[in-house]
Amino acid sequence: MRVAFFVTCLADQFFAEAAADAVRLLRSLDIEVVFPRGQTCCGQPAYNAGHWDAARKMALHTQQVFEGYDYVVLPSGSCTTMVRAYTPGLFAGDKPHYTAALDLAERTYELSEFLVKVLNVEDLGDGLRGLKVAYHHGCHVSRELGIKSEPVGLLEAAGAEIVPWQADNECCGFGGVFSVKNVPVSLAMADHKLDTLPEVDVLTSADGACLMHMGGHAKKRGLDIKVRHLASLLWEARNG
Repeated sequence: MRVAFFVTCLADQFFAEAAADAVRLLRSLDIEVVFPRGQTCCGQPAYNAGHWDAARKMALHTQQVFEGYDYVVLPSGSCTTMVRAYTPGLFAGDKPHYTAALDLAERTYELSEFLVKVLNVEDLGDGLRGLKVAYHHGCHVSRELGIKSEPVGLLEAAGAEIVPWQADNECCGFGGVFSVKNVPVSLAMADHKLDTLPEVDVLTSADGACLMHMGGHAKKRGLDIKVRHLASLLWEARNG
C-alpha cells in the first residue's frame, strides 16, 4: 500500500509538527508514506471566495500530483472535504477531468477516518491515559464527511477522557473567508465556544483552521487553553 501524504497549507505553515506526527504514526503502522514534492493548495480558499477558475487550476494540478497512489491522506477535514465533496463539481460537463476528480475523491481520506475505515485500526495504544480532552467537531469533518466516532473512539481507546461540551458540534466561526468578511460574527462564535469550554487538559480537533481560530482568540483573551492537533494526540497515543 502506497499512501501519499497531502500536508495542506495550514498544516505546513502552522501545524508542521502535527503533520510530521501524522507521517510518523502511519509509518509506525507499516504504511509506506510518500510526500509528493509538487503538492500545493487544495484550492479551497479560491473556491470559497468564488474564484472557481483559479480553484479549478489548482484542482487539476492536485489530480496530477496525486495520480497513481493507492490512497491520499490529509491531517485536515476541511481540505479533505474540498477534494471529496467540492472539487468534482468544478468539472461538471468536462468528463475526463470529472472522472479524474471522482477517482481522487474516492482515494482521499482524513487521517482518523483512514485509520479506522481503511486500516481497521481502533486502538493505537494507551499513551493518553488520564488526559482530559475537549473535542471540537469541525463543520467540514462532521457535517460534510460524517466523521464523528472515528477520532473520538481512537482518543478514548488510548485512555483519554472526552469531557462533555455543549458546543462541541457548533461552528467555531472561522469558515475561511467568512472570518475575514464577518469579523464580529466570527469572533462572537469563537467566544461562545470558549465560554462554554469545560475544564480540560487540551482542546483538539481534526481541523487545524478551527484550532488556529479558537487558539488565537483564546490567547488574545488571555485564556490559558492548551490547543493540540488531533494528529499529535494520536501519535502520542501510539508512541506513549
